[in-house]
Amino acid sequence: LMSFLSEDKIALEGVVVQRAECRPAASDNYMKLKRLQIEELSKPLRLSQQLEKAVTTNYKPVANHYNNLEYERKKKEEGKRARADKQQVLDMLFSAFEKHQYYNIKDLVDITKQPVSYLKEILRDIGIYNIKGTHKNTWELKPEYRHYQGEEEAKEADD
Repeated sequence: LMSFLSEDKIALEGVVVQRAECRPAASDNYMKLKRLQIEELSKPLRLSQQLEKAVTTNYKPVANHYNNLEYERKKKEEGKRARADKQQVLDMLFSAFEKHQYYNIKDLVDITKQPVSYLKEILRDIGIYNIKGTHKNTWELKPEYRHYQGEEEAKEADD
């Protein structure tokens, strides 16, 4: 029985009843084919080639790339982050948390422009750090700080 696996592969299936040994007819065509196969296999996979002139289509080396220079310039402009008054930082944090419930530390540093250690110190007082779950590695406000001014004013007006 003969079955076709794919377009170019053929498989034989069945039970061996009789065994036969076959040897190719050593004709000139067969020997030529074998010689070509051996020559093809003996060729090295990689060749070195001497060029007449230098290749000029590639990039020229640069002492420092534009992106690196831009990054250094921005870093110098910002300078070392100075600690602002704690109340100012708290105001910035509360206004940020009014927009979104969860922030990672990097985003909060960008918003407040404060040193990471100082920011974490303040966040420990007013926030909870999520270690696992869908909001892994993010900060959120503690429940007692979550009621935003809009809600509080509405409650006071009801009383």
